[in-house]
Amino acid sequence: MESFKKYIAEFIGTGVLVVGGCGTAVAINTLTTKYGVPVPTTASVIAIALAFGLCIVAMAYSIGNISGCHINPAVSLAMLINGKMSVKDFIGYVIAQFLGATAGAAGLMLIFGNKSLGANGFYKASALGIGMKGALIIEVVLTFIFVLAVLGVTSKLENGKIAGIVIGMSLTLVHLIGIVFTGTSVNPARSFGPAIFQGGDALTQLWVFIVAPLVGAVVAALVHKLILTKKEA
Repeated sequence: MESFKKYIAEFIGTGVLVVGGCGTAVAINTLTTKYGVPVPTTASVIAIALAFGLCIVAMAYSIGNISGCHINPAVSLAMLINGKMSVKDFIGYVIAQFLGATAGAAGLMLIFGNKSLGANGFYKASALGIGMKGALIIEVVLTFIFVLAVLGVTSKLENGKIAGIVIGMSLTLVHLIGIVFTGTSVNPARSFGPAIFQGGDALTQLWVFIVAPLVGAVVAALVHKLILTKKEA
């Protein structure tokens, strides 16, 4: 029963992340393309980055005491590598996260009535027009930064009260950096939900936004475990 509660929490949290974060991106895009409202690029980037970060903060203090508020397969993989969760829970978390992201994307499609759902991408889908190699590199690096921050702040019990804020601001940071490159994924589930509904390039390029965040998470987990963790005397 306790495990089921954790999975439900991860489902809800990931759904909220997609609705809040991707929903902000879709809303801004709708304002500019459908209604002709001029929204400066800088303002758009800041707004979207804050939306993702604030969703994490909100969920951290809502479901954090139930599941730890991973709402990201990359974070769960890092926790598994560092011995913070079981293989059984890892599988349950990842399934719940992907289902939650899918439900969130479906909700956005119903709300906005279109299939432009804030999916990640490169080439034509990138504001800077970066290619596949660039997308892989930026996603690995940004996921490494984000996951390392998560592992660091959650490794000490005394950080419990501020962990949600630190993680949320870390996600905001990587979005500020990455939006113009790929739209910023650092989360395979967040990319999966919008892509399966949007289709086209978003779906064919999806593998990059699954593989790269997982690689970044593995590197972050190993660096934290082997280098940054103090060994007991």
